Amino acid sequence: MTHAVLKAKLGNEKPDTGIDNAARKEIAEHLSGILTDTYFLTIKSHVYHWNVVGPMFHSIHVLTEEHYGDLFQAADVIAERIRALGFHAPVVDAAGPDNAVVSLNTAAKSAHDMVSDLIKDHEAAIRKMRDAAEIAEKHEDFVSHDMLVARLSFHEKAVWMLRSLITE
Repeated sequence: MTHAVLKAKLGNEKPDTGIDNAARKEIAEHLSGILTDTYFLTIKSHVYHWNVVGPMFHSIHVLTEEHYGDLFQAADVIAERIRALGFHAPVVDAAGPDNAVVSLNTAAKSAHDMVSDLIKDHEAAIRKMRDAAEIAEKHEDFVSHDMLVARLSFHEKAVWMLRSLITE
């Protein structure tokens, strides 16, 4: 026997928090893209954590573990903010051309290549988050703005640490 509580349907939420629907939608769309990128960077950091080799193994192994842990927690915070704005957190369709999770051929990458690749992704995240923070601020969504500023701080520190690993 199926209980009625298990048949609950998602409602059409329209929070009345002082941010109009169009602004909430615009912010949620930006946050959805950031959430997708965050998940991909979590996976990539984890895969590199497992597969890095060479003299810098321990340093990269430890740092990527810290990063994927933080990124995983951040994904939850970002998804919950999207929900608080009244929208559904996105589901990544692995068949879609823009959201496909690709196989990471780590055997062909040196530790330096892996770190450089992570730097590139963190810098892309910074640029995307900076744009989203400006939009949130324009619409006086201070919660999303503050969350994005905190995430920017994490990514900028990650770039600094990763870059320091491979600078000679």
